[in-house]
Amino acid sequence: MDAEDPKPKTDYLLLKVCRCGICGSDLHMTEDPVFGVEPGDILGHEFSGEVVEVGSKAGAFKVGDQVTVAPNRGCGRCASCLRGEPAWCNDMVLIGGGYAQYSAVASRQCRKLPWGISAADGALSEPLSVALHGLLRAGMGQGDRVLIVGAGAIGLAVAFWARRLGAGGVAVTDIHRHQEARAMGLGADAFVTADPDQAANIKAALGGPPDIVFECVGKPGLIDHCISLVRPRGKIVALGLCTVRDHLDSFRAITKEVTVIMSVFFNMHEFATAIDALDSGRFAPQNLISDTVSLADLPPVFEALRKRTSQCKVLVNPFAA
Repeated sequence: MDAEDPKPKTDYLLLKVCRCGICGSDLHMTEDPVFGVEPGDILGHEFSGEVVEVGSKAGAFKVGDQVTVAPNRGCGRCASCLRGEPAWCNDMVLIGGGYAQYSAVASRQCRKLPWGISAADGALSEPLSVALHGLLRAGMGQGDRVLIVGAGAIGLAVAFWARRLGAGGVAVTDIHRHQEARAMGLGADAFVTADPDQAANIKAALGGPPDIVFECVGKPGLIDHCISLVRPRGKIVALGLCTVRDHLDSFRAITKEVTVIMSVFFNMHEFATAIDALDSGRFAPQNLISDTVSLADLPPVFEALRKRTSQCKVLVNPFAA
């Protein structure tokens, strides 16, 4: 569809969008009325771009800066925002706008990309930050055995951080092997399919039951399944976005004395760490990218992602032919 070019407010930047990632939550937003998405809304919250106009109160940005965007827009004035935690501001809004050629964004949401990190890669900052926040919420210790349930982009980003932050072993499990090679390229030690031998194969791969299990799918029943896999007094971190009521075997959970941690969004300090991690070595987060498509190709690709495929993180290039 055609839309008018956005006009930046005095404390905003106008960006020429370079890349925008297709996120699983975007798929949810178009299916579940809880998100309040209306026809004509422009989605896309994992994006980066080039500054083409600077508002008069937009701070130390200039035309031509390459930036990436944190989509959690807070008021900018409350204690939460001033701590760098706009996601927990009472007035927080999760913005879209990345599935377009131009987007107007509050300057406080933007961070300049360091020299050598391209705007094309900068779109990965948001999903990397979500995964990092989950790792830090878990309080993973050096040598911990980590299991990731779900080999989507967030699950694989968790594998990247777990390896980078000193996990003793990292295993990924999924119902398909579509992402096995990608998981290994991001730092996993093993990939286990979800079959009747799953628990035994996980123990064999990690040298024992996992200390921490990350649920990165968001389907009912999976938190309970993770509780069955973790060691006694282990931790479950729920990163998957489940929008319906879930259930679990509370007796099993309490007898194992597991800790269940919910994790969503990230803070601006984690966002900065994720940006720096884009300049990585052997286990590069760019391995998440499976394809780059044009705006014209976005609708069919978006619909295809509702089913499990070999795609992982698909980026949109709004200026591609």
